[in-house]
Amino acid sequence: MHVNKSEIIAVLRSRGMHDRADWVDRALPRVVDTRKHSSLLRMLGVEPGIDIGADASR
Repeated sequence: MHVNKSEIIAVLRSRGMHDRADWVDRALPRVVDTRKHSSLLRMLGVEPGIDIGADASR
């Protein structure tokens, strides 16, 4: 599954995690492969399909 980086950033900002959102904006590509970056997403507490709509898959 792939998601737009902006969706991850929006989830983090909604949780008040602005520094982490800024880091994600600098570190990740525009389209994030959730399988490849699963450890990072888990560390951030972001779950595609739950925090980011399931319709985000491409």
